[in-house]
Order: sequence, then C-alpha cells, then structure tokens
Amino acid sequence: MRYPDLIRFARDAATGNPLRASLLVFAMAIGVAAVVVLTALGDGARRYVMGEFSALGSNLVIVLPGRSQTGGFSPGNAITNTTRDLTIDDAQALQRASAVSRVAPLAVGTSEISAGGKLREVLVAGTVSQYIDVRHMRMAQGRFLSAGDWRRGASEVVIGAKVRDEIFGSGPSLGQLVRIGDRRFRIVGVLASSGQGLGMNTDELVFVPVSLAQAMFNSNTLFRILVEANGRDAIDAAKAQVAEIIKLRHEGEQDVTVITQDAVLATFDRLLGALTLGVAGIAAISLAVAGILVMNVMLVSVSQRTSEIGLLKALGATGSGIRWVFLTEASLLSLTGAVVGYLLGQLGAALIRQLYPTFPAYPPDWAVFAGLATALVTGILFGVLPARRAAQLDPVQALSKR
Repeated sequence: MRYPDLIRFARDAATGNPLRASLLVFAMAIGVAAVVVLTALGDGARRYVMGEFSALGSNLVIVLPGRSQTGGFSPGNAITNTTRDLTIDDAQALQRASAVSRVAPLAVGTSEISAGGKLREVLVAGTVSQYIDVRHMRMAQGRFLSAGDWRRGASEVVIGAKVRDEIFGSGPSLGQLVRIGDRRFRIVGVLASSGQGLGMNTDELVFVPVSLAQAMFNSNTLFRILVEANGRDAIDAAKAQVAEIIKLRHEGEQDVTVITQDAVLATFDRLLGALTLGVAGIAAISLAVAGILVMNVMLVSVSQRTSEIGLLKALGATGSGIRWVFLTEASLLSLTGAVVGYLLGQLGAALIRQLYPTFPAYPPDWAVFAGLATALVTGILFGVLPARRAAQLDPVQALSKR
C-alpha cells in the first residue's frame, strides 16, 4: 500500500466512528493541555521570582542579622539565630569598604498614618537617602529623604502612591503634615507606583529617616543592611569585605549572614526549575492514561473490523501493511489530540496572564515540544499491540466473522 493511500485509509477509518475518535482526541488533548498549563505556571513562578529579585537592585549584597547554620543562601535564611544586632554604626562602617558603592540601612515596623481626619495602617521603613539609588526606585513627585547625619534625621516622610491616594485623594500632598504614630512629619516626596513585589507592596510603604524609625519603635537595631557593590566584578570582594568589617566590629564573631543577589537568584532558579520539572512529570501521567485509552479503543476497533482486515489480506495486503494501517490511525488520532491540547493549553495560559497580568505564565519551549512528542510517541507505542493483533488475524477466519 502506497504511503498516500495508507494515510487516506487510516484517516477514513479514524473518522468512520466519530465518537471513538472524539474520545481519543479529547483524552490526549487533556494530557497535553495539562503539561502546557502546569509548566506555564511553574516556569512563570520562576520568571516572576527572578524578576522580583532583580528589581531589588543591581550588584546587591544583603546583610542579615544572625548566622545561618548552612553555607550559601536558602529561603530559610530569613529565620536566623541572632547573637548580636545590626546597628547604624555597623552600616556606617561598611561605607569604608573599597568595593562598596552605597550602603542603605533598613529598619521596619508598622504604625498608623493620619491626616485630614483619615487614618490607615502602614508599613514604615526607616532608611537613608541612598536607599532609592540602591533599590533603583523612582519618584512621582518631590524628592526622597535628604542626606545628612544618619543619627539625626529631619522630620520628613516619603509616601507610596496608594497611601497618597487614600489619604489625600486628588488634593495636593507635597508639603502636607501627617502624623505617624506619635510623631508629625512633613511629606517631601511621593514614590512612583510599582505595585507588589516579594510580598511587599511599595505603594503602601512610607519612608522616614532611620534614626526616627528606631525612636518610633523604641529599638536601636536594623532589619537589614543593603549594600551596593561597585560593579558585578566587585560583588565577591564586597561580600568578603562586608563580612570582615562586621566580624571585626562584633569582637571576632561571624554572627551575620551575608548573601549576594546572584546567590539568591541561583537558588530560587534551581528550586523553581525543579518545581517546573515536577509538575511536568505529574501532567505527563495523564498522557500515559490517554495512551492506555488509545490501546483499549484500538483493541476494540480490531475486534469490530475483523472482516475488513480479512478483506484487505484477501486482496493481497501483508501483515506489515496491516500493522502500518493501525499504527498510522493511532498516530493521526494522537497527533490531532496533541495539537488540540496544545491550543487549549495556550488558551489556558493566556487566561492566567489575563487574570494576573504581572505573572508571566508562558510555557517553556521544551515543555511544549516534550508534550507534543510524548503524546505522539505514547499513541504509537500503545498502538503497537492492537496493530500486531490485527496483522496476525487469519484472513479466512476474519472474513467469516460478521
């Protein structure tokens, strides 16, 4: 049988029973769509986290209070055993490091902001003028905190875009007085809207001088110290210098954790990459189930088409030709299901992106190709047994069955 005739015959056989063909296509489509959508979620999570950490700033070194019990960075480093607190003096000492460009201490806490009879709770971040350059943030109005003595900050505040809208609405905010906790501050700037990032919405933050934040929260400790290296080539040197300076200041104790942005990115990249592979493997199980359905339906098809097989053999078709007829039919159904599943999966990923615009739910190319190839291979492999059974039928006995 010529190849074009083989394709035509298999196509007619597949479409001869619309219900059976639809079930096979639908089963295979579900499997491929599951692979596409789940890998889009997994890889989208990886891209989202990578983008959020990149937005923290470039050439970043982060000093956390407390010593991590394991080498390198892990998400559990956020919980450490603090033996000595970080202080403003520690942060100022880091400015002497030759590989360091900028230093921004950070103290955080929650309080209430009120003005004009309106009141809401906000996250207060105490920092210095260099913070906006370290984090590469933008101003919508006014300026950021003024430079000066880190221990004697002016009573000024920079507010997020959402805080400004909720407190002042369409009215002016620059120069207005607000009360944060039990202190009065004058607004000198409004941050440009940037939305949610790493669980913190910067639009709902307010920034005050670090010394005033510590006074408000009755604490002389820092939450973090952000350090910007002179360049990417200087990150390792900056990390080593920062660790050494803190060690000398803390009486020879290595009681802080110093991590780099690259280490954070690499760790989360590995974790979320493994997650993507895991969900792809789970989704691939549905393809195996679809392959079993292909085999069962094709076995039923063999039993229903024995007379047709006998006629083909009586007309001179070989056992090999019969096998190719059934394998081609299984391949066509699997390929159709794979294409339909791919389209459904892309539609599902597009729907996720529409509902969550900041989430890059794009399926990776390798997952799309792997899903399509697995669907086709699965259909062929599970079609081998029915094809062999059809090829082994005796033509006389096959023609005798009605």
